[in-house]
This record gives sequence, C-alpha cells and structure tokens, in this order.
Amino acid sequence: MIPGVSVEGLSKSFPGTRTPVLDNVNLTVEAGTCTALLGPSGAGKSTLLRAISGLETPDVGRVLVGGQDMAEVLPERRGMAMVQQRPLLFPHLNVLDNIAFAGTVRGVPKKAARADAAAFLELVQLEGFGRRPVTALSGGQAQRVAIARALAARPAVLLLDEPFSALDPELRAAMHELLAQLRRSVNPTVLLVTHDRSEAAAVAEKIALFSGGRMLQHDSVERMYSRPATLETSRLMGGANEIPGIVRDGYHHSVLGVLQLPGDTRQPPGPGVLLVRQESIEVGARNGIGILATVTGLRTLGPRRQISLDVAGALMLAEVPWGRALAPGDAVALSIPTSVLAVVAAPETARTFPDVGEEPQITGQGRNALASIEN
Repeated sequence: MIPGVSVEGLSKSFPGTRTPVLDNVNLTVEAGTCTALLGPSGAGKSTLLRAISGLETPDVGRVLVGGQDMAEVLPERRGMAMVQQRPLLFPHLNVLDNIAFAGTVRGVPKKAARADAAAFLELVQLEGFGRRPVTALSGGQAQRVAIARALAARPAVLLLDEPFSALDPELRAAMHELLAQLRRSVNPTVLLVTHDRSEAAAVAEKIALFSGGRMLQHDSVERMYSRPATLETSRLMGGANEIPGIVRDGYHHSVLGVLQLPGDTRQPPGPGVLLVRQESIEVGARNGIGILATVTGLRTLGPRRQISLDVAGALMLAEVPWGRALAPGDAVALSIPTSVLAVVAAPETARTFPDVGEEPQITGQGRNALASIEN
C-alpha cells in the first residue's frame, strides 16, 4: 500500500542565517498524489525535500510516512528515492548497470537486477540503450536513466528536486508526459521541487507555495490560481491585477464599479483588494456593454499579447491571442466573469480606501460595470 507523507511543525535553521530556512511548516501529501513545492530560489523547498528524505535533520517538527515517525529511520530505509537537477549517474557503469545498482545494493543477484533494470529502461522509453556508456547520453536521456534508477529501488515516495530545470522547453514537456505515464504505472507518492508555475500546474494535483521558509498556501492547482489566500500568493502565482476597494454585502466597490463576488469568496466587510487574473479578462469592442477602458500598451508574450489598460485611472493587464487589431489609444470594453473574481485582505501599509460606510470614488463609466459582468 502506497503511504502518504506528513510534515508537522517542521523548522530548520543553518549557522550564520538570521531567519529559519524553514519556519513551522505543516504539509500533508495524500498517498499516490503529486504535490509541487513551488517558490522562488531560497524559499526552503529543497531543504524541505532533504528533511523529508532524512538528509537534513530538522531543528523541531516531525516527518511521517504512512503515519510512522521517521526521526529514527535512516535515509536508505525510508522507502524513498530522490532525483536531482543533475542526473549523478555512475560514469564507470553503463546505462543498464546504473539502473541495476538499485537492486544490487539490496542484495538482488546481478542477473536478476539487470533483468529488472531492463524493464525500467523500457518504462522510460530507452529500450536498447542498456549497453551504452552514460557519457554518450544527452541531458534528457541521462535524466530518464536517473528516474529509472530511482524507480528500480521500488520507492513508496519519489522526491524530485528540479529534475527538469536544465532541459529545453520541448524536452521538458516530454518529461512531464513521461512522469504522468510513470505515475500511472507505478503510482508512488511524489513531491516535486520547482520554481516554474507552469511546470507545477502540468505535473501536480496540488501546489504548496513557499516564500522565505514559510508555506503560504497548499491547495489544488485551480484554487492556487483562482482563490489565492493573500496578495503575496497571488503575485507569486503570476497575478497582475489588484484593485483596491470596499467589500459590502457580497459586492466589491471600486473604480471598476460594483461587482458581485462569487459565493465561495468569504472576505468580511471592509477594505479588500479585488484580484482578477489577466488571462480571464475578455477584451471586446466598445459598444456600450462592458467596463470601459483604454489601451495604453502592448507586449508580446509568445503566442499571446499582453495589453496594458487604463480603467478609470487604474492600470490593468489582460492577455489576448494574436490576430486582434489593437493599438495604444483604442477604446475597448472589458468583460469579466463573476466566477474568476477573488478578494483578499488589504495590506495594512497600503490602505488607500474610503472609510467603511462611504461609497468609493468611481469615475468614468464604472457605475455601469454590473451590466457587463457575465455570471
């Protein structure tokens, strides 16, 4: 039976650092699922992975696997395998023997270990590569061998520390698909360290977001984007639009108008920042319906374009596909589904809102915005 992983109150400091590398982290990864540990460099992600594996000893807190405390369990007896950014293959062994090494260290006869390794080599789509020296492999091939070697150890928990970050985008996408196939075949519990939001969303069911050693939020991929708990979470998840205003009776009052909030938004009455993902805004012709805006700039983002917009004096960003004839100075109308709106508490140091009980100062056509909102 595949076990889950739990981290309880885990903190870790290193000599010479003023603040903890990990600060009271609590995290539960359900059995057979994949959670991405996401955050900027120095957020504590890799340290957490090493603490789970037993390569780092936490100052306080516990790591449990299947409910068992790992404090007295040696790293090699935790039922885990780790793949790091560099493959770290044995240069004196060929591909097959690199993978068979996982079996031989467990006492499996060499012939049986090699037969087992051949099956895992086929699983990572490198059948026929067994006799090659590892020095003859490409970066992607070497990483596949490293994954096969990890899986050959029959781990209940697979730990991946930015294993695809050095690969080019096309190969990374192929490795993401390979990981999905491997999970369907062997179904370990997976923790993946990454600083790439797109990668986290592509491979994991849930994201645990870290910053400065703290876990900010642990939620499904969809909710991490659509229901961030704080402004910091929204920004780290790439959110660009923050509209200050007042929450009252399930509506947000701001320069955008009086917008009804989704039923699962529970922000209490008072100052609140409305969050709108730039990808969720529909930009149309100004025809009397919509939140009125003026295009102030355009920027290329690969197959899409980012549009800067002036909405009653507030700056907003939206994204549209190529083919739209837009230019700075164009008048447009914005349509925003109610379901994509989120509200978070206003930071104490940046409250420039009217007092609760007063109506926000709404300029231009903002008061007509409700007519444009699609539920």
